[in-house]
Amino acid sequence: MLFTATDTSTAIWQTLLHELQRGALDPKHPFRYLTLASSGKQFPQVRTVVLRQFTADLEFLAYTDFRSSKVQELLEVPRVSLLFYHSKKQVQVRVKALATIHVADELAQEHWKRVSEKRRAEYQNKLGPGTRIERPAIGWESSSELAHFSVLKFSPLSIEVLQLAREGHVRIQFDLASGWQGAWLVP
Repeated sequence: MLFTATDTSTAIWQTLLHELQRGALDPKHPFRYLTLASSGKQFPQVRTVVLRQFTADLEFLAYTDFRSSKVQELLEVPRVSLLFYHSKKQVQVRVKALATIHVADELAQEHWKRVSEKRRAEYQNKLGPGTRIERPAIGWESSSELAHFSVLKFSPLSIEVLQLAREGHVRIQFDLASGWQGAWLVP
């Protein structure tokens, strides 16, 4: 368990921040992979992304090819939901956030330096993500152009945590508008 009903909202907040930070730093932590939900043209779109950094300003950073459909969706509707789930601790974290996309700016350049040479090829494909191809090998053909790398930054407005427990679930919400003060919710 991450927390119980007897913990204070301040203690829960500090524990939550610690776990989110671990998710960004530890490739084996369950919060490393999060679900990103955005508004598609006809249907909501849901996909898994990798948490690359959780900043001191509570921003979540992920990487993507700027030609991907998610970038266009986020440019049109920057409101997103993020979902984290820790199966061992039986806790779900839902985040409502605003997305910004960083391409060829200082933040993107700083993070590009962190991408290993082996992984850089993922952002240097000739064709954009989702392009139909005749066979898988075509999807890895390199472009001589610069990388199509971008950083997605998610700035949270609300973070809701649901702790599942046999003795009774516990749910709490933290909002930017309230200075991240916790408010208990009916599970």
